[in-house]
Amino acid sequence: MVLAFAGLEVLVVGLAFLAYARHAADGEWISLQGGNLVVELETAGRLERAEFERQWVRVEPKSGDLSLIELSGQGRSIEVGRFIRPELRQVLAREIRKALRSA
Repeated sequence: MVLAFAGLEVLVVGLAFLAYARHAADGEWISLQGGNLVVELETAGRLERAEFERQWVRVEPKSGDLSLIELSGQGRSIEVGRFIRPELRQVLAREIRKALRSA
């Protein structure tokens, strides 16, 4: 009886490690490449990429000051800021706006 429960416990721990491994490499990358703002989001092994012309990008909170940041332009939009604390999202938005204005 103990062996069955020990096996079940090892199986559950293994499944937990698999779930963790699936999301261990999740992240967001925002970069300026020439005249374009490039955003790449990786979630559970799925990569989403969006490019915006620098002069047409709008940077706004999705709904309120602590919500995700919506980058939009040319009929597309993408949300960023999932991996930083909500109170720092406005700092990120300011840094993106500043980078878009410079150069």
